[in-house]
Amino acid sequence: MAARAKSRARALIARGMIGQKVRITRGLPVGSMIKCADNTGARELRIIQVIGYKGRLRRRPSAAVGDMVSVSVRSGSPDLRRKIFRGVIIRQRKPYRRKEGYWIQFEDNAAVLMTEEGEMRGSEIRGPVSREAAERWPRIASAARIIV
Repeated sequence: MAARAKSRARALIARGMIGQKVRITRGLPVGSMIKCADNTGARELRIIQVIGYKGRLRRRPSAAVGDMVSVSVRSGSPDLRRKIFRGVIIRQRKPYRRKEGYWIQFEDNAAVLMTEEGEMRGSEIRGPVSREAAERWPRIASAARIIV
């Protein structure tokens, strides 16, 4: 029984579901409109829910780079519109501090669509990907062209 639990935990860590996460300034509250940076056919997404967020009464949940969120497709191909998917934030405009001491920010907010298991729906990513998201999600790191 214990061996089975260890292998399940190892699989979840490999998919980026659990593991060490650096504290990053959360710049994307629920309701934010973000760009879709993959080739699934979605163009604009709205954040509905932050997966794994434990908050405080009346505080709006917010997401940062590397977080998995539930998103609604607001514009894009008709078969994807008004449907709910999971996504991972790969860029945010709000500056955040890295462990080395310098601050980083991107020129837009962007996410990629994912499945429930942590696999990417698309096959390529447009634009740069933050190092924090690439370290946490190996599938994103393999599809990314530029990791900043």
